[in-house]
Amino acid sequence: MPSPQMRMEIRPQGQLGCEGSSLHGNLYWLPRRPPRPMERRSVTLPRNGIQLQAELKSESIDDLLQHLLSSWFEAIGRPAEAQEKVLQDLLRAYSTTKLGKEHAISADLGLQEFRQNLPIFRYEELVPYFDLIEKGEFNAILADRPVGWVMTRGTTGQHKVIPVTQNHLDKILICGSRAVTNYVLRTHDYTLLEGKALNLNFPSVVYQRRLGDQLVSYGYSSGTYARLHPGFIGMELTPPQEDIDEQGADLTREGWERRFAVTYEASKGQNVRCAIGVAPVIRSFARYLKRRHGVFPKKLWNMHAIFCTSVRNIHWSYEPTLKAQYGAKSGVEIYSATEGVFAQQLNEYLYVVPNFDAYLFEVVSGGAVKLLHEMRRGEWGRLIVSSRLLPRYDIGDLVECTGKGYYRVIGRARTRTFLEQYLRRAITRWFT
Repeated sequence: MPSPQMRMEIRPQGQLGCEGSSLHGNLYWLPRRPPRPMERRSVTLPRNGIQLQAELKSESIDDLLQHLLSSWFEAIGRPAEAQEKVLQDLLRAYSTTKLGKEHAISADLGLQEFRQNLPIFRYEELVPYFDLIEKGEFNAILADRPVGWVMTRGTTGQHKVIPVTQNHLDKILICGSRAVTNYVLRTHDYTLLEGKALNLNFPSVVYQRRLGDQLVSYGYSSGTYARLHPGFIGMELTPPQEDIDEQGADLTREGWERRFAVTYEASKGQNVRCAIGVAPVIRSFARYLKRRHGVFPKKLWNMHAIFCTSVRNIHWSYEPTLKAQYGAKSGVEIYSATEGVFAQQLNEYLYVVPNFDAYLFEVVSGGAVKLLHEMRRGEWGRLIVSSRLLPRYDIGDLVECTGKGYYRVIGRARTRTFLEQYLRRAITRWFT
C-alpha cells in the first residue's frame, strides 16, 4: 500500500483495466513527497528514439518523466480506447500486406470482423511469409521495410527467427525504457540515471541470413536491441554490446565465462547502479564473481535496482537471491520477449501492467476470445499479441488477471504449467 506519510494524487483518471473493477488508487497513485531542496541534476532520458540530455531541477525532472510515461498512463486509465486506436493502426498496416489481402483485411473492419477474417497464428504458420521476406517480398507480412532479423533464445525448443522493422525497434525503445523511467519517477531515485547498467545480454552476431539482396548478420534479440539502442533504458551499458559480441556466440559455460570476464573488467571501478536483463543470467554473473573473484556484486558497486525479464515468478524465484547478491533495494519485473516489450511493473505490487498503447492484446480463455483488459480477476488464458510485426500471434504464454488492472505471467503454455495453474486455482479457491 502507498505510504500514509505521502500525499498522493491520482493520474490519469478513467476506467480501469479489468472489467468489473472500481477505481482503485493503488494503480494510479504517484507519490507527492514533501518539497525537496532545489537541486540540479544532469540526466539522459530516452524520448522517441532520441537521447534527451537535460540539466533540470528535481521537480522539472519529474515533469519530464511524467511526459515520457504519459501515453502509458493514459492507456492504463482508458484501455478500451487505447486498444481501439492500436487496432485501427494495425488494420491500416495489415490491409497493405499479402497476408492481410489473403484474409480480406481492410482499414474499416471492426474487432469482430477482424477476428472472423484473421485466424490466430503460431510461429510455424508464419515461416512461409518470413521465407518470402528473405527473398525480398517484404510486403508478404510487413507494412514497413525490414531492417534485419533477430532470434529467440529457444526456450520452447528450436530458435525462432523473425524480421524486425524500425517501427518494432521504436516500440522496443519506448516501452523498454518505461520500467526504469517509472521506477525513477516513483522513487525519486534520480542518481540511478547518473550511473551505468551492467550489460549481461546475449550475443547479437550469431548467424547470417538474406534480406532481399543483402546478407545480414543477426543474433539474439536482447543483444541486438542493446547494440542498436545502447542507451534505450536511459543509461550507458557497460561494456558496449560490441565487446560482448567479440567473445563469440556459443552459450556454453565457457562462452558465458568469457562474456562475464569482459563485463567484470570493463565495469570494475565504474559507477554501476543497476543490472537489466534475463534473471537467470544476472544471477549467474553474481555466482561467477563469487567463484572467480571471491566477491558478490554488492561489494563492487552501489546497486539501486535489478530489472528482470524473460522468466516467470521473478519476485518469488529470483528477487530474494538477486537482492542478496547485488545489494539492490528493489527488483522490478518486465514482461518482454523477442516479439516485443509487453508490460512492466508499475509500483510495489508484484504484478505487471500492459502497454495497451503499443500492442493489441487478446486472450483465449475458456474456449472464448476476449481482449486482455476485459478479463475479470482470476480469469486466465493464452495470450495473443498483434503488432505491425506479427498479426494475432500466439506468443505461447499463459497470463492471469489478478484484478484492478494488474496481471501475472503464469508461464509457457505447456502441460505442466496448465496443471500447476489448475492446482493453484483449486488451492486459492479453497482458502478464499
